[in-house]
Amino acid sequence: MYDRILIPTDGSPAAEAAIEHAIDIATKYDATVHALFVVDGAAYSTLEAGAEIVMEALETEGERAVERIGEIAADAGIDCEKSVVSGTAYRSIREYIEDHDMDLVVMGTHGRQGIDRYLLGSVTERVVRTSDVPVLTVRKPAE
Repeated sequence: MYDRILIPTDGSPAAEAAIEHAIDIATKYDATVHALFVVDGAAYSTLEAGAEIVMEALETEGERAVERIGEIAADAGIDCEKSVVSGTAYRSIREYIEDHDMDLVVMGTHGRQGIDRYLLGSVTERVVRTSDVPVLTVRKPAE
């Protein structure tokens, strides 16, 4: 049923919570997981100085985040493909789903509500609304 499972990550506690669920499902279905970090530099494109430094820092953060998923997958005996890409987060996730023929997406949600959700948007919500494959959302752990 599930051969390829995508785990989009931003390295947050919500994304971390999704990893456990994705690995568990991958184990049950002998699936490969794909770890994806999207460097969304749009918010930093207006910086006159330092934009390149910020982008490099985000790419480094992305490499760490996908490596972490790779290590967890390896410990569970699961194959893992790791990717760090640049673009708009939800669009890049959707493109990855299509380009790699994903069967399932498992991703964290921050659980924002009200004005925070309106102002900050929700990558997870956009993926859920536009994905042609099932999306399992995992809420960040209570603090």
